[in-house]
Amino acid sequence: MENQNLSIKQIMITYGTLLGGISVAFQLMLYFLDMHYKNDSTAGIVSLIIMIGVLIYAFIQFKKQNEGYLSLSEALKIGLGISLVSALIGVVYTLILTNVLDPDTMQKSLEFTMDKVRAENPEIPQEALDTTRSIQEKMSSPLILAAVQIIFALFFGFIISLIGGLIVKKSRPE
Repeated sequence: MENQNLSIKQIMITYGTLLGGISVAFQLMLYFLDMHYKNDSTAGIVSLIIMIGVLIYAFIQFKKQNEGYLSLSEALKIGLGISLVSALIGVVYTLILTNVLDPDTMQKSLEFTMDKVRAENPEIPQEALDTTRSIQEKMSSPLILAAVQIIFALFFGFIISLIGGLIVKKSRPE
């Protein structure tokens, strides 16, 4: 049992680092294409597909190391662990992005969002625009961004782990 816990920890760290690295590489690609502040849904979908792929691959690798068995609880532990490690790497990248690579990222994102709101709702009153801007400015502090990043990673990690674990699981015979 202790060997299994060591194996789960190794899988979490290895594949969490892998997912974090791939995610940072993808985010850097968006940065170099000057798309990092646009919150594009396509980029979100690609990120989700990457996460699904890495988590399912990690479940399969654990199952191979564990005599072909994987329980749902193990899948959930592994998935949440990988998601947490990856999210922490993502938080570090976001801090580097917003403080070193492009300190104007948050301002660019705010302006892009405000332009989008104006284009979609030309009749919107200035008061509503001011409220939207104020909320977005409050939500873009480093602490809140880090918390949101971790919460979303754990949420999606849980959902993917639950579904993937149900698909990949194979219980030990009693």
